[in-house]
Amino acid sequence: MPRLLLLLSLACLSLSGCRDTPGVIPYVAVDVDINLSLPAYNSLNFPGNWLYISGGSRGLIVYRYTLDEFVVLDRHATYDVGAGCQCSVAADGYTIEDPCSESQWYIFDGSIIQGPTTAPLERYTTTWIPPVLTIRN
Repeated sequence: MPRLLLLLSLACLSLSGCRDTPGVIPYVAVDVDINLSLPAYNSLNFPGNWLYISGGSRGLIVYRYTLDEFVVLDRHATYDVGAGCQCSVAADGYTIEDPCSESQWYIFDGSIIQGPTTAPLERYTTTWIPPVLTIRN
């Protein structure tokens, strides 16, 4: 019986280990603190504003959702992850676009609006202890 379990485990690993999981971006440790009292981050003091910062796989989008809530999304597009396309916030300020696939996501949570992608954008954990926003994964 133990040999059968071992063989089944090895078979499962061999079938799944060689394929990329669609929509899963490369893991990059994120450990960022942003002091919103600094002039560079002034726009984040107002709900509805966003800012690009470095970090993550292809950069981060920091969005001030409410007075107490932030959303931080990786800019690495989740369609054809290997292409490494970098998303941008659209002119409306509420939509994130992938120039490679024309996929779109909401800035509020990274959920899919349209396009060929099947995965939301990677979202990071935030902690808000004024005036510092901490971003982690």
